[in-house]
Amino acid sequence: MKRIYAIPEWCVNCRRCEVACKAQHSPWPGNIVKAFTLAGDEIYNRVRVEGDNIVSFAANCRHCAKPKCVEGCISGAMQRDPETGVVTSDPSRCVGCRTCVSMCPFGAISVVPAPSGVKSIALKCDLCGDGAGAPGEPSCVAACPNRALMYVESEAM
Repeated sequence: MKRIYAIPEWCVNCRRCEVACKAQHSPWPGNIVKAFTLAGDEIYNRVRVEGDNIVSFAANCRHCAKPKCVEGCISGAMQRDPETGVVTSDPSRCVGCRTCVSMCPFGAISVVPAPSGVKSIALKCDLCGDGAGAPGEPSCVAACPNRALMYVESEAM
C-alpha cells in the first residue's frame, strides 16, 4: 500500500502541508482563501509540523499494518480497511477517550472538538488523495515545496 513518509532533513518548517490539508478538508476543497476566511477554526488539519527552524518534520499517520490505535480503540471508531490498508476514524463512533492518541507511536492522532461541540473526537490523516499533484496524491504531499513528504508504495510498518 502507498504511505506518506516524512524526510526531516528536507523539511523547512513552511507548514504548507498543514495549510493544504486544512483547505482540502474544508467545504471548499483546495480553496485556501475560503478555507481560512470562511471556515476559520472549524476545520482542522490532519497533519502537523513538529520541530523548529533547525529540525522539523510532518507528523502524520503511517497507516500501519497492525495499528495500535485500532487495537486500543474502545468504541470501534478506529478501523483499518483490510483491502486498502487505510486506517480511519469514524467521528460518529468516537467517544473522545484519547486511547488512540496514547497508543499511536508516531503522535499522528489529534483530539479536536466535535462538530456539535458536545464532545471531542479523534482526528487523523485519511490519505485524502485529492491533492493538486499527481492523481491520488494527498494534498499535503502535493503542497510540499521540497518533497519532504513522499507518497510511496511500501509494505513496511
